[in-house]
Amino acid sequence: MKLHALALLTTTLAAFAPLSQAAENVKPQAISATDKPAPGLERAVLGGGCFWCIEAIIERLDGVKDAVSGYAGGHTANPTYEDVCAHTTGHAEVVLVDFDPKVISYEKLLDVFWHAHDPTTLNRQGHDVGDNYRSIILTLSDAQKAAAEKSKAAEQKNWNEPIVTQIEPLKTFFTAEVSHQDYYRLNGNRNPYCQAVIRTKVAKLESKGIIPKK
Repeated sequence: MKLHALALLTTTLAAFAPLSQAAENVKPQAISATDKPAPGLERAVLGGGCFWCIEAIIERLDGVKDAVSGYAGGHTANPTYEDVCAHTTGHAEVVLVDFDPKVISYEKLLDVFWHAHDPTTLNRQGHDVGDNYRSIILTLSDAQKAAAEKSKAAEQKNWNEPIVTQIEPLKTFFTAEVSHQDYYRLNGNRNPYCQAVIRTKVAKLESKGIIPKK
């Protein structure tokens, strides 16, 4: 199927996706690096291609309390999905993750992140092409920056090509539209993109023990 046709199909299906209570509770908002998660939790922001895919993988992990799809790393306020896909805002599709550091560490999240996508392809993941699909880690502290750079250097040993993942401080995370939240869980059985791309990747990571089976 042609890429533009697939994009149109998935966007159309998203518009009619049934909403879970969790998704309904996600309201459009801007979250800065100084905004804090619930007490006892820490926060990470990661982008590695379509946010439907990263969200579907990260939310499987024990200790992850919330995973919200959105946009970050751009230069305009309150971008829409259409704006981001038009490549006019500079934003990447990312996932904001609130996690319990007593159960899962930031370093472990990064390890799963590397397995969840190809960090050596610039502005591309498979057939998804554009700066919105770039590999990026948005850090919320100096400690996260140091951990991300150390993890990236260690991960490079597993790839023949240079890792192109950007590491930069988070300025603002903008939540994506409600129709994009929990997308794989709600639409995995009926969306061709979910079946061909996300389900295959999830099954691969499950088989390797990187994420738990559910």
